Amino acid sequence: MDIVVSGMRPTGKLHIGHFFGALKNWVSLQKKYSCYYFIADLHALTTNFEHPENIKEMRREMVIDWLSVGIDIDKSVVFVQSQNIYHSELFMFLSMVTPVSWLERCPSYKELKSEFEKQGQDISNLGFLGYPVLMTGDIIMYDAKYVPVGIDQLPHIEISREIVRRFNSIYNRALFVEPEALITDVPKLPGLDGRKMSKSYNNTILLSEELKSVETKILRMKTDTTRKRRTDKGNPDICPVFDYHKVFSTDDEKKEVVYGCRSAKIGCVDCKKILIKHMLEFLAPIQEKRAEYEKKIDDIDDLLKDSQNKANKMAEHKMELVKGTLKL
Repeated sequence: MDIVVSGMRPTGKLHIGHFFGALKNWVSLQKKYSCYYFIADLHALTTNFEHPENIKEMRREMVIDWLSVGIDIDKSVVFVQSQNIYHSELFMFLSMVTPVSWLERCPSYKELKSEFEKQGQDISNLGFLGYPVLMTGDIIMYDAKYVPVGIDQLPHIEISREIVRRFNSIYNRALFVEPEALITDVPKLPGLDGRKMSKSYNNTILLSEELKSVETKILRMKTDTTRKRRTDKGNPDICPVFDYHKVFSTDDEKKEVVYGCRSAKIGCVDCKKILIKHMLEFLAPIQEKRAEYEKKIDDIDDLLKDSQNKANKMAEHKMELVKGTLKL
């Protein structure tokens, strides 16, 4: 069975953007592939090295959300990156053959560096620059054929492919599999204020958000700012609320919303009430499962012990082949 590998930084409780951007697809992939999903806590340190104190609790909250939406540790190998020492070791070996120029041209390097600098945080460190090398090691350690990504993440996969080709060429051995991008259709789901959905902007809806709070947040959501009065005609194409309708509402309801908005037959509150119904129906069963897991799970490391051992053993075998190739 083909292998899929993907990871996520531990940021604590997840929001609906995480679900539609990654987790929904992860759950589906479990049915077709051998999936390896990891908590990328080493990656978290590349930009959050000054405040590591909450990582353990954040990874617990994140894994509980994973389980609540359908990630199954009996079907997928779920593990903690930092508890597999071979990830760091492979990162070191791959860094020896990776030109710095490849890393500097990575689009996300410049974008994220600029974004953090605007916030007054300096992340000019080797770990952040070498992020794609560590990511490559995460993927190729398990002979992954596919990595689920959105179109904007394709440059990351291409760097991984280049590193694999260079390593295999230098040592004249097809030791690593060139990973392929498994393009996922990620719906546009902006934050409640129309900007990118982010906890730092305080514009998210958490998967674990109290349902009453969800209702309140949606009712306060930004809409078409050109529609000043109830009788004004609106434009769903520039309304963040309609982006949510595209994800949650039925085709008939979307048609109703579009017609009603453009003709001023319905107001923004009427439009939002349709969305609220679907949002609560979506979140309620997830939260019921989450409540059960919170009662049962105290130690995430203990829960993932078998999965962790499986990942570690597979990585150990791969690293024996790497060291043999490097004559170590």
